[in-house]
Amino acid sequence: MTEANRGVRERPRSPHVQVWRWHVTMLTSILHRVTGCGLYGAALLAAVWAITLAAGYEAYATYMGLLASPIGKAALFLITLSVFFHLAHGIRHLVWDAGKAFEIKLSNTIAWAEIVFAVVATVAVWIIAAMTGAL
Repeated sequence: MTEANRGVRERPRSPHVQVWRWHVTMLTSILHRVTGCGLYGAALLAAVWAITLAAGYEAYATYMGLLASPIGKAALFLITLSVFFHLAHGIRHLVWDAGKAFEIKLSNTIAWAEIVFAVVATVAVWIIAAMTGAL
């Protein structure tokens, strides 16, 4: 007969953040969540844009003036960065869903590529916008 401890067992404890060694895939996982939340905010900005468009010229002009301010441009820049990073990380998840790219070195390389892609694509879009007079 087996001996069983009938008392309350001590539950295993999760390691604290200080125990883990930070690495780029951990960073991209956190950034994916942050950018996802940021994109909800972007959807709200788009909804307000549509509401002001329907409300008439004055409301729309006021809102567009707000978006053209330095704070508005900073928000739009961060939204653009969020879109590109979230897209890149989503593609990475599709690759993982196919059972590929789980090797540590390859995974770290792809994580850095996500970050670089998001920054380069965002800067390129804003340069093109500036060249065409959209800013």
